[in-house]
Amino acid sequence: MTPKTQLARYGLFDTRVPRYTSYPTATHFSQATRPRDFTAWIQAIPPGSEISLYAHVPFCRRLCWFCACRTQGTQSDAPVRAYVDTLLAEIALLRAALPEGVRLSRIHWGGGTPTLLAPDLVTRLAEAMFALAPTTDRAEFSVEIDPNEIDAARLDALAAAGMNRASIGVQDFDPDIQKAIGREQRFEVTEAVVMDLRDRGIRSLNTDILYGLPFQTPVKITESVQKLLSLQPDRVALYGYAHVPWMARRQNLIPNEALPTPEARLDLFETARRLFRWDNYAEIGIDHFAHQGDGLAVAAAERRLHRNFQGYTDDSATVLIGLGASAISRFPQGYAQNASGTAQYQKAIRAGGFATVRGHDFAGDDAMRARMIEMIMCDFAVDGRELVRVFKVPEARITALFRAAQEQFGGMVELDSGALSFRIPPDARPLTRMIARAFDRYEAPAGSHSVAT
Repeated sequence: MTPKTQLARYGLFDTRVPRYTSYPTATHFSQATRPRDFTAWIQAIPPGSEISLYAHVPFCRRLCWFCACRTQGTQSDAPVRAYVDTLLAEIALLRAALPEGVRLSRIHWGGGTPTLLAPDLVTRLAEAMFALAPTTDRAEFSVEIDPNEIDAARLDALAAAGMNRASIGVQDFDPDIQKAIGREQRFEVTEAVVMDLRDRGIRSLNTDILYGLPFQTPVKITESVQKLLSLQPDRVALYGYAHVPWMARRQNLIPNEALPTPEARLDLFETARRLFRWDNYAEIGIDHFAHQGDGLAVAAAERRLHRNFQGYTDDSATVLIGLGASAISRFPQGYAQNASGTAQYQKAIRAGGFATVRGHDFAGDDAMRARMIEMIMCDFAVDGRELVRVFKVPEARITALFRAAQEQFGGMVELDSGALSFRIPPDARPLTRMIARAFDRYEAPAGSHSVAT
């Protein structure tokens, strides 16, 4: 049975399903989680633990129409400087609360457009974050780079600050598609930035490309993927464009009639997927690809892959602390999200406290279900014996959950003889997110969509 036939059989072409970069998804966060919870969770981090940091820079010189992230436009540096001052104050609060002995495993700057930071702001922010704790031997400092919003001085500052992985959003190189989504970014400009990065010793490169864009065809996505492959990125994220104009009003500028049908979206994905596989990239989860031997590919092969708000990662840290407006933190106890509005976030930090306004405290079997869904999204399989051992649940409970999913999806799900091992065979992997939702006790309502910060 082909992937398209599978999807049609279950009537799922028009179903919007969470990307499961968290469980529960951010749409189910509540205001019950407050700054006191965030502070307590930080203070409870065991000494010697590894933690990761994410800093959200919401500002953009231009607002791309396709984007549903928390961003705001600015043509002046004044609000950016004020915002960085607030980030530094938040980092000082974090330093006071962090236990001794923690180490940094990852630092990531996202947005928005982090590369609109002036060189002195790059230096100040990086120094403050690295001063929080020592780094591990395999630490990474990655930054999302807009090729249209970068220059030699900022590249020099990022390299001097220790950036060792760059992330470039490509979306698509076709000029007509770029105009339709409000993001014009010539291939030659992107190529020049990649060369400039490598000239500065930054060899690791992540790229994002979208399928399901207006006017996109298999021929056009083939041309864009081939151009992308010429840049030789280590990792590629092949994301499906999420058209959610009721959440991101700027998407109303994109013509609905130019969007591909759900069936055509699947053809676009399969076209790009085959090109990456033909170029010897390892397939990672549902939408990532990595060079053979890359850390992400090794983690996937060894079942050490994890999933967070940036997608798939080989980072093993159990704590991710988000800094900045709308940033989300993940702890073993749950999730905490900062105020989304820049003004509200800055007001809270300047008052001397953290800016947490919502989140989720794990209760009941939340932690177990979160792990189940992560294994499905990362490994296309769930080891029930691990769940029994780690979460102290009866085997019968796991077996019942697995059998219920098998009943819903029939031959698309395979169980072992004792029903303690759950597997999605390769032909059914287009259904992975739908199958994961079978274990979601909150089950996002029809028409909702989980959008990462």
